[in-house]
Amino acid sequence: MILKLRNYFFAGILVTAPLAITIYFVWIFVNFVDSKVTKFFPDFFFSLPIEVPGSGLLVFITSMILIGWFTASFLGRIIVRFGEKILSRVPVIRGIYTAVKQIFGTVLKKQSDAFRQVVLIEYPRKGSWAMGFLTGSTKGEVQKITKNETVNVFLPTTPNPTSGFLLFIPKRDVRPLKMSVDEGIKMIISAGIITPSKKNKKD
Repeated sequence: MILKLRNYFFAGILVTAPLAITIYFVWIFVNFVDSKVTKFFPDFFFSLPIEVPGSGLLVFITSMILIGWFTASFLGRIIVRFGEKILSRVPVIRGIYTAVKQIFGTVLKKQSDAFRQVVLIEYPRKGSWAMGFLTGSTKGEVQKITKNETVNVFLPTTPNPTSGFLLFIPKRDVRPLKMSVDEGIKMIISAGIITPSKKNKKD
């Protein structure tokens, strides 16, 4: 009887904990966006008698859609090109803007080369393996200096995969894995607790 109750208890935790933690983080994100977005709009945008969670997020999403629609128009493209031409002539701002634009362009593009494949590399010493993400072939000055064909590997940290190291590694030293990028991220976030089953791996 006690064993059954114990199993029911852990089953309840297994069902409830992921849902509760997910709701908690979504709630934090929505409140964070609300607190930042509402500062940039007049009070009458949020003049409802009661506070509606997510109203700032809704305004933000709507604003991005409208801006995207405008920049896709002929007049919008002209204004964007004119603004970028001005920014390209300001030394420090030019570098920051170009870098940020390239990052967002890579992440949001459907046919992006970002995180092409999950790979294994020997790191930080021989015989010790680390999981990373192949982001593309090394180009430019870095490739010219290296003697071998080199690839870019992003080596994320656990449990926060948004930070990590960019490594330039000879292609022959990179071991590709069959798991998907999503499965690789889950494995890194869980510190190896969650591992993809064989049936979920790519053929």
